[in-house]
Amino acid sequence: MMQVVLDVLPPILLQVPYSTFFIFGLAALISLLTTVVNRFVSDPAKAKAARTEVNEWNKELREAQRNKDKKSIERLMKKQKYIMQLQSKMMWSSMKVSLLFLIPLLLMWQFLGGFYTDPITHVGINIANFPGVGSNLPIPIFSGSLIWWYLVCSLLFGTVFSHVFGITEVSE
Repeated sequence: MMQVVLDVLPPILLQVPYSTFFIFGLAALISLLTTVVNRFVSDPAKAKAARTEVNEWNKELREAQRNKDKKSIERLMKKQKYIMQLQSKMMWSSMKVSLLFLIPLLLMWQFLGGFYTDPITHVGINIANFPGVGSNLPIPIFSGSLIWWYLVCSLLFGTVFSHVFGITEVSE
């Protein structure tokens, strides 16, 4: 079954720079898809208002603690439960999209991991070279270039698309 799935991708994608561009494009597509879904699932204006309120509360609390203003600290601590609920709602809102895409992404990683692994040695195939480091990072979990290259591309596109679609603002 897995071999049939692996035969779908052309063998040229096993060679640098084609593999590099393929993962780059895949990361862009997945980031775009998740950002668009996130845009429709969440309300950016409401999220920004909540972030602003939480940030202002934190700033006031730090200032009161720095000044040792017990009255202000007490007043702000009464609002702590509300702030924590607000943060919880914000976190749940951002997690919805992650949970929606979890199974498809795990399946995609299973597929790509099999495609970009040498069938004889069972070692990951080099798909990208990072200037100054090479194809393998000296960090055990990120040793294969598939993982780190996808992460770099995904972070790039996720940031760009979230700004383009107004999920986060440049000033934040």
